[in-house]
Amino acid sequence: MAFLAHRRPLISFPSLYSPKIRHAAQISCFSTRSNSVEAVELKSLSSRKEKEYSPGIIDDIFLNVFRGKMAQDIGWDSEKPGYDGLIDVAHRIMVGRSNSEATEAAVRILRSLFPSWLLELYKILVSPIAGGKVASVMVARVTALSCQWLMGTCTVNSVDMPDGSSWPSGVFVEKCKYLEESKCVGVCINTCKLPTQTFFNEYMGVPLVMEPDFNDYSCQFKFGVNPPPPEDDTALKEPCLQICPNAIRRKEFNGSTVNASKCPKA
Repeated sequence: MAFLAHRRPLISFPSLYSPKIRHAAQISCFSTRSNSVEAVELKSLSSRKEKEYSPGIIDDIFLNVFRGKMAQDIGWDSEKPGYDGLIDVAHRIMVGRSNSEATEAAVRILRSLFPSWLLELYKILVSPIAGGKVASVMVARVTALSCQWLMGTCTVNSVDMPDGSSWPSGVFVEKCKYLEESKCVGVCINTCKLPTQTFFNEYMGVPLVMEPDFNDYSCQFKFGVNPPPPEDDTALKEPCLQICPNAIRRKEFNGSTVNASKCPKA
């Protein structure tokens, strides 16, 4: 019995408080925490990718119809397929036309996309409801849903009205594809901003001001808000973008750096 009492156990269990165990626990905890952080980062990256708009079949139909109307109005179409061809046609609208003529052409194109009776009924029956709030909220939602193929990811947001109230009648374009691809302030102003404002105000009875940001290519639509007079519209005073193909051509032609106070086509 004394012999058994003095024998060491065949299996030794180290103390839970030994340095080796503590070190292993720290490694295990760090590993778990690292995996958790990585999972959060991957989830965040995935959500950002999900926000990026991917055009579908319906969007391709919208693009082809819109491009067809543009080409029909100006009597010219690009040989390039898809969106690149649309941008070519947008630039062509500016060729040989004054700014006002380009804007008028773009308004005609927008009107041709809708039956005239539908626009008239909307202006008469819907626009006056609740002081214009219903019509403004409706067109904001339709714009955000149906125009992402043209502009990129859009979200409906609230905008401040002149009377101090706030309406969910805004559309925020995170990064306008049309501006980014055209690379031209003049194309943005004369074939998008001004004609779109005119179209909604005059043919649908919904005031609209569009506020493009030429630094990050975002754009804020404010339905229900009247645009400022031309002399107070800062977008009309923007200089050419450095990447503007028209500005590059002028630089090459003049053999010097162009230093315009504003885009000559805005």
